[in-house]
Amino acid sequence: MKIALLTSGGIAPCLSASIGRLVGNYLTQYPEAKIIGYLNGYKGLLLGKSIIFSKELKNKILDFYQFGGSPLGNSRVKLTNVRDCLEKKYIKKGQNPLQVAADQLVKDGITILHTIGGDDTNTTAADLSFFLKKNNYNLTVVGLPKTIDNDVYPIAQTLGAWTAAEQGAKFFENIVNENTTSDRQLIIHEVMGRHCGWLTAATAFEYRKRLQRLPFIDEINMCREKWDVHAVLLPEDEINFDKECERLNKIMNKYDCVNIFLCEGAGQQLIIDKKIKKDEYIAKDAFGHIRLDDLDAGKWFANEFSKRLNANKILIQKSGYFSRSSKPNKKDLDLIIKCSDKAVESAVNGISGVIGLDEDDNNKLTSIDFSRIKGGKPFDINQIWFTKMMEEIKNI
Repeated sequence: MKIALLTSGGIAPCLSASIGRLVGNYLTQYPEAKIIGYLNGYKGLLLGKSIIFSKELKNKILDFYQFGGSPLGNSRVKLTNVRDCLEKKYIKKGQNPLQVAADQLVKDGITILHTIGGDDTNTTAADLSFFLKKNNYNLTVVGLPKTIDNDVYPIAQTLGAWTAAEQGAKFFENIVNENTTSDRQLIIHEVMGRHCGWLTAATAFEYRKRLQRLPFIDEINMCREKWDVHAVLLPEDEINFDKECERLNKIMNKYDCVNIFLCEGAGQQLIIDKKIKKDEYIAKDAFGHIRLDDLDAGKWFANEFSKRLNANKILIQKSGYFSRSSKPNKKDLDLIIKCSDKAVESAVNGISGVIGLDEDDNNKLTSIDFSRIKGGKPFDINQIWFTKMMEEIKNI
C-alpha cells in the first residue's frame, strides 16, 4: 500500500493537523505502508515533486496539531483547465493534465490519494478519479473538506471554519479600539467569503460573545454599544442602502463610530456591473472565479458609507489571512480527527469520496460521493442564532 497526500487551494486551520492525523493513522495501523506528499497541491503532482513521510514521524504526530498552514504547500490548479496548466508550464503542449497526473500516480505506484481542500480541490479530485476509473487504473481517492467559508454542498461543517471565526473575532477585538482615535470613525472589518456569508456571521457572533467578558465603563463613554457590531453585510441578505444608512447615521451621531462586518462577496454583482460600465478588466483565477482582491469590496463600501455617514476617519481591516493561518482550535481539531480517521477507514476499504457530515443524512459522518460535492452553498440567514443576533444589532 502506497499513500499520497496533497493540500490545495487557500490555507485553512486544519491542513497540518489533517496531514498529521492521516500519517499517524497509517504509520500506526499499517507500518509497512509508504507515504509521500505532493508539494504545492496538484502542481506538485503534475511536476512529479514530492517528499517522503518517514516512519520516525510516528512519534511527532501531536506536533502537527500546533501549526497552521501546510507542510506540503498549496496551489490553485484545475486539472481540466489545459490552458492555465500550459501557461504555468505544469504541462507541455499537447499534453492532457489529467493524463499527466494519472501517469505520475502510476509511476509512483500510488494506491490511495488523499486530497485536502475545498470544493475546487475535491471536484478536481473527482475529475481525476473518474479519469482513472475510465482508464482502468485502480486508485482510491478520499478527500477532506477544507474551507473557512463553510460553503460546500452537502457538508454541514467544513474543517477549519470554526477556528477562522474565532480568530477573526480575536482580530477585531484589537482593531475595534481604533474607534477611539477619531470622532465619527467608520471601521469596516472585511471577512473572507466569496458567495457565502457564514464566516462573516459566525465571526460577528463569536466577537459579540467575547464582548460579554469586558467590564465596560459607561461613565466615561466606554460603553458596549461603542464596541459592538453595528451592521453585518452578507451576499445572502439584500442591502437596503438608504434604510441602512439612516439607521447607521443614528449610531454614528450617538456613539461617534460605526463598526461594520462585511463579507467580501457582499454586493459583488453591483461592483462588477460598475466595473463593466467603466470597461475595466475583471481578472479570474484558474477555476473561473473573479479575483475578489481586485473587486476590493471593503474599499467600495467604505467609499459609499463614508459619504452617507459623514465619517471623518475610515479604517478598512481584513482578517482573512490572520484567521485562515491559525492552528485549529479544540472544536475543529475534534472534527479533524474524526474525519481523518474515517478517511483512512474509507481509503483502506476502497471507498472513494469526500469525508464529511452529510446534511442530507442527518449530519452523519460518511464518505460522500464526489458527484454530490459542489461549492457555492449559501449561508442560511434564517437560523435562530443569526436572526437573534441581527435583531439585537438593529436595536442598538
